[in-house]
Amino acid sequence: MASWGEIEQVAPDLAREARALLDAHVHKTIATLRADGSPRISGIEAKFVDADLWFGSMPGSRKGVDLARDPRFSLHSGSDDPPDWGGDAKLSGLAEAITDRDRKAAIFKAMGAEEVSPDSLLYRVDVRELAVTKLAAAGDELAIEWWSEAGGLRSLTRK
Repeated sequence: MASWGEIEQVAPDLAREARALLDAHVHKTIATLRADGSPRISGIEAKFVDADLWFGSMPGSRKGVDLARDPRFSLHSGSDDPPDWGGDAKLSGLAEAITDRDRKAAIFKAMGAEEVSPDSLLYRVDVRELAVTKLAAAGDELAIEWWSEAGGLRSLTRK
């Protein structure tokens, strides 16, 4: 299990690049798992607060139901269309549900939320994999760098 702050320590360049890509777009895409195991994608906002990545959800949302049953998810940063494409950040992990009302209120406030229902859902991201895909310097290959719990930091280029 890794907080965003732990990723910054073990893979600082990757974390810095991924964070810039994640911060570049307000709206991101999250994938959760339905009860039958099929994927569900939803729009979401995720923000960094206190060396962690957080996201929330409305009470009763389908993604909240999915995450209560199975906390695994994947998140995509969103990206620009070519020729302005600067890369994508993707991560997978577990969503840790935060239930303490005071902590939820403080994190939502730090995320910029004005009025939040006490029943709103809040999750801290437990990162299991993080990847950045972009064009290599020559512009004719993809450069992929990723970190995972099992394999550490790795990279490759692909035509």
